[in-house]
Amino acid sequence: MERGAGGGGGHHRAAKRLRTEQEAGGEELEDVEQEQDSAGEEAARSGGTESRSRRRGLKDREDNHCIPPSPVVHVRGLCDAVVEADLVEALDKFGNICYVMMMPFKHQALVEFDSVESAERCVSCGSREPVYIADQQAFFNFSTSQRISRPTNADDPASGNKVLLLSVQNPLYPITTDVLYKVCNPVGNVHRIVIFKRNGIQAMVEFESVENAQKAKLALNGADIYAGCCTLKIEYARPNRLNVVRNDNTSWDYTKPFLLHRERAKGRQRQAILGDHPSNTYGPQCPLLPLPTNSRYRRSSEEVQDMISYPVLLPRTSSSSSTSFPGHAASSSVAMVSGLHPTQMNCCRIFNLFCLYGNVEKVKFMKSVPGTALVEMGDGYAVDRAVTHLNSVKVFGKKLSVCVSKQQAVIPSQVFELADGTSNYQDFSLTRNNRFNNTQSSRNIIQPPAAILHFYNAPPILNQNYLHKLCAEHNVPTFTKFKVFDAKPSSKTLSGLLEFDGKTEAVEALTVLNHHQIRIPNSSNPYTLKLCFSTSSHL
Repeated sequence: MERGAGGGGGHHRAAKRLRTEQEAGGEELEDVEQEQDSAGEEAARSGGTESRSRRRGLKDREDNHCIPPSPVVHVRGLCDAVVEADLVEALDKFGNICYVMMMPFKHQALVEFDSVESAERCVSCGSREPVYIADQQAFFNFSTSQRISRPTNADDPASGNKVLLLSVQNPLYPITTDVLYKVCNPVGNVHRIVIFKRNGIQAMVEFESVENAQKAKLALNGADIYAGCCTLKIEYARPNRLNVVRNDNTSWDYTKPFLLHRERAKGRQRQAILGDHPSNTYGPQCPLLPLPTNSRYRRSSEEVQDMISYPVLLPRTSSSSSTSFPGHAASSSVAMVSGLHPTQMNCCRIFNLFCLYGNVEKVKFMKSVPGTALVEMGDGYAVDRAVTHLNSVKVFGKKLSVCVSKQQAVIPSQVFELADGTSNYQDFSLTRNNRFNNTQSSRNIIQPPAAILHFYNAPPILNQNYLHKLCAEHNVPTFTKFKVFDAKPSSKTLSGLLEFDGKTEAVEALTVLNHHQIRIPNSSNPYTLKLCFSTSSHL
């Protein structure tokens, strides 16, 4: 039986709304938050009562005495719905703002003013009286940095760049040109979009003008495309024009109609809004626009205030449905995996790897095709994510081939034993280790295989030596670097990062050790060690 990690339950990150042009002018596990958007700042919990706010104010004053004044201010205690425009609107009274870095998963941000004096006014005011951002009190202290690092080496709007670089964090669902166009074009006219995979899902969006790009960055930076996931982090890109040679799901030139060589299928009608994705039946019920009650498309009957209005999404389908939307989901909820190691792989190890991309219902090794298995997942979107991230990945020296199966379900026929003595068929539909159930769905970070693993739900007595011994006992590559996150005083579990020599070593360790049961003395229930690929690039 798995021991719950502190703070689980029904908490989930609410969806963030897009800001209109007018506005733009004017317990998941705590370890996941610790990993996101790391900017070298100390995380702090926002106060909920007046007494806690006073304690926070005292702490800020103590911090400000320790940290020398800087043009960069560290803002904490932000609400889920905050976007860049909210920060600019609330803080530009202290001075000109040069740059803003959103850290949405931490509820924090970095704000760079054009002078130390402006930053001092902000911090000083915040320590004397409440400063509200999007109707919630925020807290301020000087950053340890004198300047916010620009990931693309493109600085301010003054650079005259009309191309934005969008990084999609926690891309739980496919991101296409259709989706980004429907998100960006209502804010400013979009000319071109190019989507690519580098450090996750990224895209460049070229607007008609610099002014349109500025408005879009203000309105969309920090917002969620879908409720609780697909969070946008926006910077100014280096190129000032995009080159598009074809119009498809990954690139589109909206100024050249003659490139529209494909038929606009029905699937293109499923347009992006800040609401629940149609496949997210097990996720939190928090769409920002109402969903239709029948199978036909229709617009909302009432104008939704303070949001950019889009056509609403299709109604929800059951988690086992194989309904597909062309270009967005696989045609089946079953994946076929070949190239499996004949002695090292079994049903549980396939589950350990595939569960990172969606619920795994059933796994069956095929007797007629050695080294091949069928994996039935929660829906076609989960299969699409698994194919995207796991195809061609090496596991135990063999390259996996993952594709969509023609089968619509996995049937438990021809049951036999694998080389390790386990059954060739296993049903995982009722296991608690599926991570896309109920409120847990929006907390998952969809990440391609990487050399760094994120571990959590570990017992508090876990240490580096124990994990080294665990790797040796199970004959998997051991890690080279180890980091433990600072836990809350009330936390009953431990979390951190493990860095391996390479992606292949990390994949093998995760395949074997994910969901390993750890028993400790004087505890009736074991801890279930959970692993996933980290968003960090290094320790």
